[in-house]
Amino acid sequence: MLEQRLITEELMDDPALPADQYHALLGDLARVNRVTMAYRPTLAFLDRAMQGRDILRLLDVGFGQGDMLRQIARWAEKRGIRAELVGVDLNPRSADAAGAATPAGLPISYRTGDYADLHGQGWDVILSSLVAHHMSHEELVLFLRFMEAEARAGWFVNDLHRHGFAFMGFPLLATLARWHPIVRADGRTSIARSYRPGEWPALLAEAEIDGAEVQRVFPFRLCVSRVR
Repeated sequence: MLEQRLITEELMDDPALPADQYHALLGDLARVNRVTMAYRPTLAFLDRAMQGRDILRLLDVGFGQGDMLRQIARWAEKRGIRAELVGVDLNPRSADAAGAATPAGLPISYRTGDYADLHGQGWDVILSSLVAHHMSHEELVLFLRFMEAEARAGWFVNDLHRHGFAFMGFPLLATLARWHPIVRADGRTSIARSYRPGEWPALLAEAEIDGAEVQRVFPFRLCVSRVR
């Protein structure tokens, strides 16, 4: 059943979802990221992309609760990198949730809107986490072209790997962890909507991108990167 990518919507994307439920499920998604070591590949990419650089202007597309940006802020502080971190998300409730979870003083700003409106603003790095599978084929190709055109140091896509073991095992993990019911339901949907390694070369070719790397990362992450 996973041979073809599932094309459907997820419960968390329903605009009618009450704000308190949306904030709660974002909190549990941040816990999922911690349990599944989701920050590790993004931070490893930044170690490569930022070699010899001490200033970072970064755009995170689809920031959710902002947990990836908070990890990056701490990463930059430890390395003496002067960072300006910007998150953009289409859902206006994300900015409220992320702002409430972010300590004062971190160099992070959260914006509501379309990433495409933020072109020409001197980004060093553009990245996303658990966003690519939410996009249609056409939207993802446009996003890849945007990152390739706008990111001076490189770009990074951190997403899921459409894999049978992850699809069957996630409900058990989510139940044991007592994560939000929508996280439990959407988890399998997200895995079924995500890509496999062999599907990325055609996407990159359609976006006219050479030199990108497709990497499987334990557990069940599929990351695509370009370092200049």
